[in-house]
Amino acid sequence: MVHTDQMGRKVTLPHWPPKRIVSLVPSQTEFLADLGLENEVVGITKFCIHPAEWFQNKKRVGGTKTIDFQKVEALKPDLIIGNKEENEQGQIEYLAQKFPVWMSDIGTLEEALDMMRLLGQLVGKAEKAAALAAEVENRFLQLPKVMGARPKVAYLIWRKPYMAAARNTFIDNMLLHAGYDNVFAGLSRYPEVSAEQLRAARPDYIFLSSEPYPFAEKHFPALREICPDAQVRLVDGELFSWYGSRLLLAPGYYVSLGLR
Repeated sequence: MVHTDQMGRKVTLPHWPPKRIVSLVPSQTEFLADLGLENEVVGITKFCIHPAEWFQNKKRVGGTKTIDFQKVEALKPDLIIGNKEENEQGQIEYLAQKFPVWMSDIGTLEEALDMMRLLGQLVGKAEKAAALAAEVENRFLQLPKVMGARPKVAYLIWRKPYMAAARNTFIDNMLLHAGYDNVFAGLSRYPEVSAEQLRAARPDYIFLSSEPYPFAEKHFPALREICPDAQVRLVDGELFSWYGSRLLLAPGYYVSLGLR
């Protein structure tokens, strides 16, 4: 059976639905769990922390960018699920020589919803996946509109050096849905930003993501010195960067930040 992934690649499954799935993407692992694929998913990464029982009990095949090929091969998967941004191209190409590999490519909410529907069809859970996608879409549509000027935000994902989420990222699209203007939307992907750039951007808020760098309140003073007029906040990185069923929680979280 032939399926087309989000990168336009043709993926041929030896049988359908697949019975031995390895997921190399944490947010999609959680989505597969919510589709009820407890028995079918046989391998995950060390970053697939949701659901907790899968993280504790399922075979781990390395990191998203450090895949242990021998562990994958030992699991004899009939489907591997990856992502263009989270996985390394060379590693995916190697695995694709031996196994069917379906890739997602997500930069917007619309593409995340598309992934959910397509992946649901791929694994034989089309109806449940469509229902989850519809509920995510509905919750985002119910977000109240921002009245007046949209606050400006700098969303930092790393320090030493500081790195920000800029345009052409899923985080940037989520900031837009959450009601913020990204001060680094003029830059691309995940640029390094200097203290001078931060100061010149004059953000109303500086969001410090919980991942991949573990920001904490001890990092506030340095940023307040750079941008004394900005509000510095710790934010849940999963609710800005995970696509899949975790998006069900995102709209409520955005409201809880206090903007709306």
